Amino acid sequence: MNRLSPYAAFIMRLAVGGVFLRHGIDKYHNGVAAVAGFLHTIPVPFPSAIAVYLITVETIGALCVLLGFFTRAWASLMAVNMVVAILAVRLPRGGNVELEGLLLAGAVTLVALGDGPRSVAIGFRQGN
Repeated sequence: MNRLSPYAAFIMRLAVGGVFLRHGIDKYHNGVAAVAGFLHTIPVPFPSAIAVYLITVETIGALCVLLGFFTRAWASLMAVNMVVAILAVRLPRGGNVELEGLLLAGAVTLVALGDGPRSVAIGFRQGN
């Protein structure tokens, strides 16, 4: 292991959390109705409930990942989102899956790495 290894989770959290947050802010500003309207075209069952879920994962979840708080749990949800985005949205429409594939790989990496030593959660684990 090299001396930069402890920073791997931190860098991955910034990349994955940052991209998800950007997309989450867009969804939040567009509103639940607009996101649900898009989901209805796929079609996805319960589009309004799924829209709220997506906005939550991509905003609150992304902020938690950026801070390193419950990273594995949020990254798991993000990975599921990317699998669904690839299989239900991108591939059927003949779209490119580069972004979704990278985000899936990053989310799975965060599930494996966890919060890492450079996180808010480290203070809770040490009892500070």
